[in-house]
Amino acid sequence: MTRTPGFMVPLLGLSLALALSLPGAVAADCRSDHLAFAQVARTRLLAPRVRAPGPLDSLYGTVRRFLSVVQLNPFPSELIKTLLNDPSSVKTDEVVRYEAGYVACAVIAGLYLLLVPTTGLCFCCCRCRRRCGGRVKTEHKAMACERGTLMSFLLLTTLVLLIGMVCAFATNQYTHSQTGPSVEAVPETLLSLKGLVSDVPEELQAVAEQFSVPQEQVSKELDGVGENLGDIIYNQLKSTVYPVLASVHSLGQALQVSIDDLRALNTTSVELQEGQQYLQPPVQAHQKRLLTLLQESRCQGNCKGALGRASALQLGADFSQVPSVDDVLHQLNGVPEANFSSMVQEENATFNNLPLLVALQTANVVKDLKNTLAEQPEGVRMLAQGFPGSEAASRWSEALDGWEQHSRPYLQEVQRYEAYRWILGCVLCSVILLVVICNLLGLSLGICGLSAREDPSHSESKGEAGARFLMAGVAFSFLFAAPLILLVFATFLVGGNVQTLVCRSWESGELIEFADTPGNLPPSMNLSYLLGLRKNISILQAYQQCKAGAVLWKVLELNDSYDLDKHLDISQYTHKLQQKLQSFKVDVEELDLLTPTARQDLEAFQSSRLEKIHYRDFLVQIQKPVVKTDVEQLAQELEGLAQAQNDSVMRQQLQEEARELQRLYQEKVVPQERLVAKLNLSVRALASSAPSLQVDTSDVLGNVTSLKGVLPVQISHILKNATECFLSREMGYFSQYVAWVKEEVTQHITTCQPLSTALDNGHVVLCDMMADPWNAFWFCLGWCTFFLIPSIIFAVKTSKYFRPIRKRLSSTSSEETQLFHIPRVTSLKL
Repeated sequence: MTRTPGFMVPLLGLSLALALSLPGAVAADCRSDHLAFAQVARTRLLAPRVRAPGPLDSLYGTVRRFLSVVQLNPFPSELIKTLLNDPSSVKTDEVVRYEAGYVACAVIAGLYLLLVPTTGLCFCCCRCRRRCGGRVKTEHKAMACERGTLMSFLLLTTLVLLIGMVCAFATNQYTHSQTGPSVEAVPETLLSLKGLVSDVPEELQAVAEQFSVPQEQVSKELDGVGENLGDIIYNQLKSTVYPVLASVHSLGQALQVSIDDLRALNTTSVELQEGQQYLQPPVQAHQKRLLTLLQESRCQGNCKGALGRASALQLGADFSQVPSVDDVLHQLNGVPEANFSSMVQEENATFNNLPLLVALQTANVVKDLKNTLAEQPEGVRMLAQGFPGSEAASRWSEALDGWEQHSRPYLQEVQRYEAYRWILGCVLCSVILLVVICNLLGLSLGICGLSAREDPSHSESKGEAGARFLMAGVAFSFLFAAPLILLVFATFLVGGNVQTLVCRSWESGELIEFADTPGNLPPSMNLSYLLGLRKNISILQAYQQCKAGAVLWKVLELNDSYDLDKHLDISQYTHKLQQKLQSFKVDVEELDLLTPTARQDLEAFQSSRLEKIHYRDFLVQIQKPVVKTDVEQLAQELEGLAQAQNDSVMRQQLQEEARELQRLYQEKVVPQERLVAKLNLSVRALASSAPSLQVDTSDVLGNVTSLKGVLPVQISHILKNATECFLSREMGYFSQYVAWVKEEVTQHITTCQPLSTALDNGHVVLCDMMADPWNAFWFCLGWCTFFLIPSIIFAVKTSKYFRPIRKRLSSTSSEETQLFHIPRVTSLKL
């Protein structure tokens, strides 16, 4: 018989000791999985504008140097401060003093506007009276030199006008072509800034909504938490429960075997006693007859030897001397009443279903946990509303949207007036082009006329026509001098101040330094006030940080204005979850390990005193033979002895006794020997198993009782450790969210690079794309305007040498006609 229970006792004690000595033994990974959060920081970058290098860059540099000479005064910080904070206290003399260079240019322009048209009017009157712009009266030696010098200066002046006119045309067209993109850049930039401003609360709200990621993960793991806890308890207890159930099963089998052996022992003992009663009379009868027969004189052969064995023909074992087991059988009457195999199978099935049992018992707690989990912490929900500048962001977003909407009509007006300016610029440039053409045609025709004078038969019409073209250029110059100087001065005054007051101070940093100085800007224009910040920030530093790609958190130094940790404090939220998790309880009353009937069987077996039976008395009788003489051998010996007899009667009697002994042996001795062998097995089995079986029974009953008391404590202990592990795992998800929010808010959300790009683009648009070609235009047009004066002088002087030199008149016709009318050429006789 297999002796498993004896081995289960130390194993059970060891497993119990190990289970109770490992307080943190939880068959689960307490580390949280990595959560993937959606990217909420939008990449909103404003495309930088850069003016490509061109052939006019040197011209732009010349204009800037000219303006730096015109405006020598530094940036008027005090004047602008007064203008912004108290406009009524601005003194005119301070403005004039700062704009002294422009005032001087205005005086020059005023003189030009007064003198040139006046001179033109006087010249027109003189021409009407034939007192100006006539011809050379007489020819002298230095006339060719004078004529050549005047022609050279006129040609040089015309070339200067031509270059200035070409540059003016180019800059006028470039200014016009850049106006459209520059104007369109304004609403585009405003919309980009609006998007940047509106992104702040939207991205923060998106960050707050990402709280659903750990919520969904925890909810997903809560769906199977009951079974997981059951698996943990099952895995922790199986090394304890399975050995106990195995020992109960083995003990039940051993109990059944022992009771079967005991019943067999009792039955065999009774049968042996009954068989002994039936065997004894025939054995005694055979002994008596053989002793009489073998002692007769007729017996021949070895009758004495047979006589000795016949005298020993009597019973050996006396089974009436074995102890009674009726009391033990009475104690074990009906045992085992329980089916240990079926009971252990049911207990195994109950224990194997422990995960499902735990899941059913924790279903209500899981439901409450999910309801608590669905809530959102107050700080997280108010993350966007509590962010500094959220209200300011809303105001700025509305303001930028309003500016963008209201700017479009004004920008359209700007484009319309720019079209007017472009048309006027084209007209005036065309006037200069007419002057240049008149000068070039006049020079060409005049030179042709001079070369034809050597031929006496040639007329003077070409020379006269050249002179008249030159005078036409002079007329155009006088006529358009006023609008030219007015356009030049108007564009100069606007573009020059933009360049010297804004662009130059912008490039040098004086403008930003002025804005950074406390008290210069009114409170309504203070950046910190507009953003609703508690701390003043440096615009220059903010610009540099934005240009480097920093986010608003760093730029606006929100650590002092916004307690991010307070908004991300979810301790109350997690405390509620922890309280719910700690309410997990598992009841394992269905796991009996030992049914009451089985316990009664074991207790009855334990009190049966099976081990107290005197098995040695059984063994003493078992060791004795059933009959002291070997009946079969004695029968064979009598058969041989009968063959040796001469007396037929003796022979027949011996043969008859041999047959009877053989029959007795087969019918009664052999069954008795079999019963003795059977009894021997039962006795020896009980003698060897009964003592240890009693100990095993006591141990199993003690272990089951102890385990029934320890099991709830152990389950509670395992459940507590598993719950703490689960809580640590789930809190890890929320910790990941908190860490992600901190990184997202402080390092990624709302980069302010578009702000710096907008400022840079504003400088490019205003200074590079608008102010430079604008200033180059008035510079070139002013250049042409002032070079009209030498052009007028040289044209008038040169025209005299292109007309015929009259020494003797052959006609009384007038040598000249009215101005702008080319008269018919008269013949001259030299």
